[in-house]
Amino acid sequence: MESGEKSRRRLCRIVGVVAVLLLVVILALVLGLTLGQKAPTFKATFIAKCKAFNASMVHEDDCEKLWGVFEQAYVGLDPCEVPMEAYDPLIAAVPFKLECKRMMFWSKTKDVVHEFTKKGDCFLTLENTLLGSVLDGLTWCGKKGSSETFTTSCPGWDDCVNNPVRSFWNRVSAAFADAACGDVSAMLNGSIATPFNPTSVFASIEVKRFKYPRVKSLNVVLVTQANSVTSCTDASLKDLQKELDQGITYNCKVVSEARLEECSSNKTIPCGACW
Repeated sequence: MESGEKSRRRLCRIVGVVAVLLLVVILALVLGLTLGQKAPTFKATFIAKCKAFNASMVHEDDCEKLWGVFEQAYVGLDPCEVPMEAYDPLIAAVPFKLECKRMMFWSKTKDVVHEFTKKGDCFLTLENTLLGSVLDGLTWCGKKGSSETFTTSCPGWDDCVNNPVRSFWNRVSAAFADAACGDVSAMLNGSIATPFNPTSVFASIEVKRFKYPRVKSLNVVLVTQANSVTSCTDASLKDLQKELDQGITYNCKVVSEARLEECSSNKTIPCGACW
């Protein structure tokens, strides 16, 4: 009886040890697979977004070539010494087409404006173009003496003026504004004290590139909420009018965010009826 009890205990110990060993092996396999699944490189992300932009217009070889031009702007350089001009070859490789009456600029209204532009082909923002679409939301930089692209430990927007991300958006915004023609629209935030902020990209770069007679008019859509503090008579918007090239006419209309959301969700409402 006693030997039978000992045998059962010994068997239980053996089974327990085997179970622990199996658990260790399984955990090791899972950990190994997890570590082996590396996050996609910045280059892979760039090319994937490039190919996804418009498969009928952009071929994989084009995206590879575009990547080569893009990385030349910052790779191997101090991440605070990449001027706007470094992206000139990239802009030359993918020039913007003139889109008269369709160009939509924005400041502090990113989510609202892009939800609205999904409605159809009425308006086109920078982020609806190839370069803007590919690099929207991404962070990158190089390091002096390195041939790699880094996505961490890069300077933030305000850390230094000539950082790779800030210089790119400044340069591509300038090129986008240069392509504006006819009637131009801008969606500004009416829920902040200064909808036309002189330090914004729209004020400091884009508006300054609107030249008459290529640009005929600027139509401001001032997006408001229930607690909005500004209107079309806001002092900063008077500054905007003063900044416009002589000959460009100016219009402003207050539109609630709720109205824009209604227009965005209802495809039967024509864009022109949204304000």
